[in-house]
Amino acid sequence: MRAAYLVAPGQPLEVGSRPDPVAGERQVLIEVEACAVCRTDLHLRDGEIAARGVPRILGHQIVGRVVAGPGAGDPVAVGDRVGVPWLAWTCGRCRWCRTGRENLCPYARFTGRDVDGGFAELAVADARYCLPLPAGPAVDLAPLLCGGLIGYRALRLAGPDVSRVGLYGFGSAAHLVCQIARGQGRDVFAFVRRGDDAAAALARALGASWAGPSDEPPPDPLDAAIIFASDGALVPRALRALAPGGTVVCAGIHMTDIPGFAYADLWEERTIRSVANLTRDDGRALLEEVRRIPVRSHTTTYALDDAERALSDLRAGRFVGSAVLVVQSG
Repeated sequence: MRAAYLVAPGQPLEVGSRPDPVAGERQVLIEVEACAVCRTDLHLRDGEIAARGVPRILGHQIVGRVVAGPGAGDPVAVGDRVGVPWLAWTCGRCRWCRTGRENLCPYARFTGRDVDGGFAELAVADARYCLPLPAGPAVDLAPLLCGGLIGYRALRLAGPDVSRVGLYGFGSAAHLVCQIARGQGRDVFAFVRRGDDAAAALARALGASWAGPSDEPPPDPLDAAIIFASDGALVPRALRALAPGGTVVCAGIHMTDIPGFAYADLWEERTIRSVANLTRDDGRALLEEVRRIPVRSHTTTYALDDAERALSDLRAGRFVGSAVLVVQSG
């Protein structure tokens, strides 16, 4: 099969032939239609997050059809269209798995980091961790499988009584969760890089009440701020934008160090928390929510051979919304 894969941290992805994967016990073989590109893929490519065992095929927002495998039929069958997210496998026995927190399983494996992902024509996945997808183009569905999922989990962890939510870093995840938050009746404030008029315009088009530079305060205090950007300096800024009792949610898997800040910024029961990975319940809940609230993915598409260019464009901020590799036409 043809694939784009990481051979060493900090080196460009290589594109070429790789052995066809073979599905093992409880796994299915998937013909990949599309795979969205995530900032986590960029962190893996740049060596900010360690890939386990190179060469490694990146990509953890996979849309495809099941074509074979011992796991076919439980719970997905041959011919089913499925999504494969970041969470690839958990032990099911540790105290986190037993208490509905499989996202914190210390033995978890992750798609595109510990096992090969979807920057390829074929992929294998544990059938139990595949998500049944609603109807729709693969290019539109793929960004939901990480950007949408992590954004949705972050919004839930921000708290149920959040009326005004700020989104720092208006990229793949934020442009999706903006639509969900608006569909739930919340006001959204979008924080973008200074001068990024395209991101600000997209935020307003998707229903944000305000869009402005991330180094400026919002027009009203926030009940919650979700930080998708990897810049730790945003945390104190977001804290200062909160109303009393508000929460800052750090939604990225990687962030630069958070600088020191005054206790007054945290005072009045403000909190800071992180989001780690996702659960299968998150996936099912998100997909149910997008059946109720129409969510439109704003995408820029690339061929599989252009995976490295997609990562470079993501690093440079050359597009708004999500990048998606189109692997199989139709």
